[in-house]
Amino acid sequence: MAATEEVPKTYAEATTRQDQDEWKKAIASELESLIANKTWKLVPKPAHQRPIGCRWVFALKRGEKGQVVRYKARLV
Repeated sequence: MAATEEVPKTYAEATTRQDQDEWKKAIASELESLIANKTWKLVPKPAHQRPIGCRWVFALKRGEKGQVVRYKARLV
């Protein structure tokens, strides 16, 4: 497996790699999907409470012969 075909573990890693353009497209696609599906609603933060955190999870979808078919990014 080539270094560029290893799955990044962090957003910073995904956006500083040789294949960063593909990961950025996957991130943009995920954000567009979340917005289109009205996944969240912005509300004022209650006093003395911390917001729930999130992080990016990355994956590669591969074809029958092991070739990269799709770069996937999910916000969890």
